Formats: sequence, structure tokens, C-alpha cells
Amino acid sequence: MIPSAVDLMFGPLELRPSEGLAIANRGALHLSVREFGLLVELAFNEGRIVRREELYEHVWSLPLRPGDRTIDVYIRRLRVKLAAALPDWSFIHTHVGFGYRFAPQSVLIDRDGEVSVSHL
Repeated sequence: MIPSAVDLMFGPLELRPSEGLAIANRGALHLSVREFGLLVELAFNEGRIVRREELYEHVWSLPLRPGDRTIDVYIRRLRVKLAAALPDWSFIHTHVGFGYRFAPQSVLIDRDGEVSVSHL
């Protein structure tokens, strides 16, 4: 169970579970209830790979059915929204065959095209 009274900060991303609010660069992110639930679940497990089944059970309160790709669809939508609001950041990483891991990274490209990755 996730404590709803705890606010979380990850660089320019702030999560306020008690308010159902995600803030990116001081502006509200418009997430569905499920997208917000997934983001909070992953953030509270920062750095740990979370299985798709575990995410589904915690966010939907149901067991994941074999072949169900709901989690993948919602993760994709969540990534698109996060990338639109915070293009220089990467938050959710896929571990094929295992699940997803929340590990915020700042990705910067300098004038020479050199990529710099900074972990929080």
C-alpha cells in the first residue's frame, strides 16, 4: 500500500498522491486516474523493477489476465505525456521479460551532439 500523505520530487517532476496531482515544471500534468496510479506505484518503488502483474494488481485491484497488454498501453501513454512535458528527462525504463523501473534521468544533448545522462 502506498502512503498517500507523502509527496515525491524527482527533478522537475512532483507527485502529490493525496491530491491526485502530478506537476511537471510547475504545471499540472493531465493524467488519467490509471496513469497517475501507475506513475505513483512506480515512483514509490524507485530503482526497483516492478512486474506488470504487480502493477496491474496494485492499480486495477485485479489479477492480470494472460496476454493482457493493458499495462503496456498505459505505460506508453504515460511516457508520451511525460516526454511532452519534460523532453529532457526519462523516467520509466523497460526491462523486457521482467517489468518496468522508475529511474529518473536527465538527458542533455550539447551543441556538438554529445549526449549527457544524469541520474538523480
